[in-house]
Amino acid sequence: MLIVDRFYRDFTSTNRWDTYRVKIESSDLYIRTKGNFSSFVKKKLIKLRKDIETEIKRYPEFLTSLKPISPKFSNIQRVVKIMYDASKKAGVGPMAAVAGAIAHIIGEEVSKKSEEVIVENGGDIYINVKKEVKMTVFAGDSPFSGKIGLKISSDLSPVGVCTSSGSVGHSLSFGRADGFTVISKDTALADAVATAGANRIKCRSDIENAISYAMSIPGVLGVLAIYKDVIGAKGIIELCEI
Repeated sequence: MLIVDRFYRDFTSTNRWDTYRVKIESSDLYIRTKGNFSSFVKKKLIKLRKDIETEIKRYPEFLTSLKPISPKFSNIQRVVKIMYDASKKAGVGPMAAVAGAIAHIIGEEVSKKSEEVIVENGGDIYINVKKEVKMTVFAGDSPFSGKIGLKISSDLSPVGVCTSSGSVGHSLSFGRADGFTVISKDTALADAVATAGANRIKCRSDIENAISYAMSIPGVLGVLAIYKDVIGAKGIIELCEI
């Protein structure tokens, strides 16, 4: 995970942003922008949640499926389409992309109002910045937890950075990874691939295959995997000391 208020809410160089939180039921967004747009974000979040809830009501498998499914209806909202597309590419159910999809759309919308934006939703982060940001890597009981950071260059912006874990948090995982982080321009895709990658790690020997799986998916730019005292990375990953 990437540290920010709950376990992972903490980006360095905080004085250049306004920082605020928008929470509606299970959606809990931590946002940094130039100016406070909490009312705007709240309205957008209510709409996105309604779109997702509507799809669940008319197609319950959208909520429960652990593998990709095809839409039943042609009149689907953008957030729903993004979730279907990401799940198909990653080989997981649509809800594996929900946090990333919400962060991505909110981030895009707020970027129309602020030249710099960070939107974090349960460890899944949309980043659009003019200067480099650093994030502390939180990986449960791993000896790397809190000791290393991840640099995100402004050249990558806008970009999604998403993390799944089998040992931290409440999200469903079938693996035992302490952290599996994916970088992609598509935050929903990064979310779905992080879930699928973490699912693949049950022991040290699984790390290489899980990283290879993630990097084989078009749109994935980089992967960081942590399992106890073992760390693996590939692609656009720049680590730093904290």
